[in-house]
Amino acid sequence: MVEEKVLLLEKENGVATVTLNRSEKLNAFNDELSFALQDALKDCEKDNAVKVIIITGTGRGFCSGQDLQARMESKADNDGKWSTSLGESLRRRYNPIILKIRTMEKPIIASVNGVAAGAGASLAFACDFRIASVNASFVQSFSKVGLVPDSGSTFLLPRLIGVTKAFELMLMAEKLSAQEALDLGLVNLVVEPEKLTEQTMDWAKKLAAGPALAFALTKRAVNKAIFSDLEELLDYEASLQEIAGRSEDFAEGVKAFIEKRIPTYKGK
Repeated sequence: MVEEKVLLLEKENGVATVTLNRSEKLNAFNDELSFALQDALKDCEKDNAVKVIIITGTGRGFCSGQDLQARMESKADNDGKWSTSLGESLRRRYNPIILKIRTMEKPIIASVNGVAAGAGASLAFACDFRIASVNASFVQSFSKVGLVPDSGSTFLLPRLIGVTKAFELMLMAEKLSAQEALDLGLVNLVVEPEKLTEQTMDWAKKLAAGPALAFALTKRAVNKAIFSDLEELLDYEASLQEIAGRSEDFAEGVKAFIEKRIPTYKGK
């Protein structure tokens, strides 16, 4: 049996479509997928024929963030505490993705087909445009397992929708529907599921036919105006996540998630 690729990359008429392909896990990140996405983004940046990039997912999910089951099975020690550094994991696996999306001087569209949770939401927030299916949703799920929002969420979300609502979403971890996201200005457009691919490609083709140099310089200016200290913040998030990742609350949060029960936190 041939194992399916965790990521698909297609290029046509100046448009590169990057598809996360772990549908059985709602396209949750494991090591293989995070590094494959890094490679795909580098490929698109170097390819002069690529003018626009679309990021999307297969199945019901856009990206549900970190695959906690995979991490639980491979990274926990006998005491149920993590034997790996979450801060180092962010610096190696997630932060390069967010930085590449923001610094690549090509328009990048998140075609959000389903749930975007945790780092998956951060992935969507980092893109220049977000076109969402009515079935899409966004959730800052970090606090559900005793963690800090990462992969740029603490930086990107307040800038997109304002500090007050962003802080609410981060702490309450409530799901934001596609329509609610549109009302907040978090997404550009909401469409019926069967129209998502067509509408996204329509935008991509229009952008691909546009003045690439002007687009690149515009993105550079926007980055300088509001995203210039993103790299510093990503590193700070990683430092905070290192602390949270060593906590008893995190161990309890993940254990409760796996056991499908409500966690009992102690603030330790």
